[in-house]
Amino acid sequence: MNPGDLLTLAWRGLTRRPARTLLTTLGLSVAVAGMVLFLSLGEGVRQVFTGQFRSVGPDIQLTLNGAGSGLLPPANLDAALASQVRAAAAPLGATQVTPVVTVLKQALDPAQSAVYYGLPAAQGIGALFQGLTVTQGRALTAADENRAVAVLGASAARNAGVGVGGRVDVLGTPVRVIGILGGGHALNDTFTFLPIGTLQRAARTPGRVSLIAVTLRDPARARSAAQTLSAQLKLEAQTRGDVLAVVDRALRVTDAARFGLSLVALIVGGLAVANTVSMSVFERVREFGTLRAIGARPALIRALVLTEGLLLSALAGLTGLLAGLAGNAAVNAYTRALAGFDGAALTVPLALTALAVSVSLGVLSALIPARTAGRLPVVQALSRL
Repeated sequence: MNPGDLLTLAWRGLTRRPARTLLTTLGLSVAVAGMVLFLSLGEGVRQVFTGQFRSVGPDIQLTLNGAGSGLLPPANLDAALASQVRAAAAPLGATQVTPVVTVLKQALDPAQSAVYYGLPAAQGIGALFQGLTVTQGRALTAADENRAVAVLGASAARNAGVGVGGRVDVLGTPVRVIGILGGGHALNDTFTFLPIGTLQRAARTPGRVSLIAVTLRDPARARSAAQTLSAQLKLEAQTRGDVLAVVDRALRVTDAARFGLSLVALIVGGLAVANTVSMSVFERVREFGTLRAIGARPALIRALVLTEGLLLSALAGLTGLLAGLAGNAAVNAYTRALAGFDGAALTVPLALTALAVSVSLGVLSALIPARTAGRLPVVQALSRL
């Protein structure tokens, strides 16, 4: 029997019980869609962080606990250390040393969450992030130090519903908006920048900073300079590449967790495929007996049942992939409105992985029913006629 005839017979076997086939397909496709969406979220976040930190941020950042402090370390450093860092970094080619305070405000509503950066107003936002321009109002200047003013990212301003001259609440302190950054900078669009003294007062951390950023004349020397500063100052020094590595490790852990949750759902879907194929085998004993009586070999019967499992899982995989794409579109529409970037990204390897897992589970689920069908005694099968 050629492959075309085998596929035709398998398809007829599935369509004899359309309701059962449809429900099984939907169950497995929902699991595949969940897997596609979960993995796409991880990939989307990875692309955003990678794109941001490759082009912006300090060449070196000094913190108390390094990677253990996270991306937004607490204000646990003495601000007086900045002068020691300047002295130690000058011979290494440092052009700028910037003490920074970072604070994350979390809320159940993502639109109400905020990331605050406090830095010396005289140095401005460019001391920490390059390529950001103020398109409304003005940037921070030396005269703004210790004043209750802020420059907001485009998404932060939109979420707060304020413009230049308006006021926002920063940790219980009313602050006047003096500038809004141009959009299109992904994560940076969600940040709020304040004079360092203003944020220290609002966060109740006077005289403390979260990190000390160092900008080098030659960024290629960041690794060796970081090692030197770490040894001299007894602080943890991270380069931009180190920060990226921390982000990547964290995302890999979350990828594993998401894949595990998806796999549980896929296994449940695989059991549904096994049940559908098993019921099909049980109901078609006489058909298989007739095929054996007219000369069909057990291998053909096994191939027929396996093909049914393959068709069922492939159909579910494609349906789940399309549903996952629709889910990604919905997520991206939400994250663009909230923060100006795509939160989900489906790559070709991710799509192929989802399809491969779906098809593999379908075929594996059909193995036992196929073996059972191939071993049916002809006389016993025909006795049911």
